Amino acid sequence: MEPKVLYFGTPVVLISSFNPDGSTNLAPMSSAWWLGYTAMLGMGTSAQTVKNLVERPEIVLNLVDPDMVAALDRIALLTGSQEMSDAKRGRGYRYEPDKFAAAGLNREPSESAGPDSVVESPINLEGRIEAITEIGGPGSRLCSLEMKVERVRVREDLLMSNDRYIDPLRWDPLIMKFTEYFAGGSPAYPSSLARGWQMPTMDARDTRDPVASGS
Repeated sequence: MEPKVLYFGTPVVLISSFNPDGSTNLAPMSSAWWLGYTAMLGMGTSAQTVKNLVERPEIVLNLVDPDMVAALDRIALLTGSQEMSDAKRGRGYRYEPDKFAAAGLNREPSESAGPDSVVESPINLEGRIEAITEIGGPGSRLCSLEMKVERVRVREDLLMSNDRYIDPLRWDPLIMKFTEYFAGGSPAYPSSLARGWQMPTMDARDTRDPVASGS
């Protein structure tokens, strides 16, 4: 088979980057993973975030927990670029210069003089982009971004007693799985992105017992 998307399940992140006018753009994404103090991000090259980071590499990754899902979904189909492809416009995207206000989230200056952070995010990772590499072959319009994490801020109630470790029982990341939001293994919120991608609604999908059906 050739699945339309391969989003098997990754954490949702809000990316803060500098717009050309110095304001902060806020963009949700869900292709992120970490190794040591390096974060690898995957995005489309036409995204305003990527354009911003090419010019100014300062970045904040605002990690998202399930309590933030409604705010995140409010900006899932918003873009900081006034120019967009017909395909993106057809999925319902529209231009919005102030996504903090559109989401109903609060901003605060980052400690490293980078773009604004999201107050409601329980974990903020500040740093800079070290490399941007096109991936997927000619015409893919996809790229990977390598971020050096320079500063980590964690909400105190998520820390273990020695303050060196984040408690995995208390930290419950919001996950995007095949364009749907999940928390604790269960659906968390109706996804605007899933509607934009014309994904079948979850209650309309095949719910047969995989054992009984021989799947």
